[in-house]
Amino acid sequence: MSSQDTPGVLAPPPLIFATALVAGWLLDRVVPQPVLPGAIARWAGALLVVGALAIAAAALREMRRARTAVDPYTPTTALVRTGPFARSRNPIYVALIVLSLGLALLANALWCALLVVPAVIVLRGFVIAREEAYLERRFGEDYRSYCAATPRWL
Repeated sequence: MSSQDTPGVLAPPPLIFATALVAGWLLDRVVPQPVLPGAIARWAGALLVVGALAIAAAALREMRRARTAVDPYTPTTALVRTGPFARSRNPIYVALIVLSLGLALLANALWCALLVVPAVIVLRGFVIAREEAYLERRFGEDYRSYCAATPRWL
C-alpha cells in the first residue's frame, strides 16, 4: 500500500470545526448573541463536551484495536464495525459536532453554534464524501454492506 493510498480530504476535520468556532467567537465579540441563560448554557455545554469526549474515546479505542489509522492522510488498513462504529459510520465526526456545540454552549455564543452548520456541510462534502469513495475502492462489497447496515450519522 502506497502513501498515496488515502482519501485525499480537504483539511483535517478538527481544523474545520476549530475554524468555525473561532469565527463564531470573533463574531460574538462584535455582536454578542447568547444561546441560553448562563447557568443552563454552561451545564448543557459541559454535558455535551463530556458526551463527545466519551464517544471519541470509544471510537479511537476501536480504531486502535483494529490497528488502523485515525489520520485521514494515512492509509486505512481495516474497516472498523465495532463499538460506536456499529451505530454510526462516523462516530468521531459525530463527536466533533457534539463537542463543537458543547463548546458553543460553554461560551454561550450563538454564532459559534450557528457556524457548526457550515462546518458540517464542508465536512460532508470535502471529507466524508472523499473518505466514503476511498473506503468503497479499498474494501468494496464489505464496505457497501457496512453502509447498508449502518447509518452515516446515527
